[in-house]
Amino acid sequence: MSDTKAPDASRRSERSRRAIYDAALALVTESGYTRTTIEGIAARAGVGKQTIYRWWPSKSAVLLDAFLDLAARAHEALGGDSGSEIPDTGDLAADLRFVLRATVDELNDPTYDGPTRALAAEGLVDPELGARFVERLLEPQLQYYVRRIEAAQAAGDVDPAVDPRIALELLVGPLNHRWQHRTLPLTHAYADTLVDYVLRGIAPRS
Repeated sequence: MSDTKAPDASRRSERSRRAIYDAALALVTESGYTRTTIEGIAARAGVGKQTIYRWWPSKSAVLLDAFLDLAARAHEALGGDSGSEIPDTGDLAADLRFVLRATVDELNDPTYDGPTRALAAEGLVDPELGARFVERLLEPQLQYYVRRIEAAQAAGDVDPAVDPRIALELLVGPLNHRWQHRTLPLTHAYADTLVDYVLRGIAPRS
């Protein structure tokens, strides 16, 4: 008797899902959001477009899930997971430099740059997509900063009157502005300078 096992449907589905994610990210990087289509993603991934519509209602939903998966894999590659916090070594400056430098590297990587720009731009004209992008990706990442700054306040390293949300925006706002508008190169030195300037402003008052 043959002991050949039936194909694993879940494994096949996962391969298809991964191919769809890779195709969506590649196409939006190469052609932009507007020119990327469900048909194009399906053709690139080697699946039928009905497979995509069975899992996602729209192109934007595909791209958002693909980007969330990409971000999760990036965290895993760093030895953590998609829910990892900003390190707390007791040295707030070092911890913030670490995470801002990693953000600089990510924004300068074409693998992330294209999809991030596409999602950010489309989120401005599609409020629903923009809200989902903020809720599922941006806001959880910003909360890492909030918790790290709150920990620094508890340790006496940050003025207790400082609003952690505003403090984090002083860090990530300029970084995002320089990346979005390409005004000047995005570098580790720039990230370090932002940390130095911000920490002077939120330091405890004597």
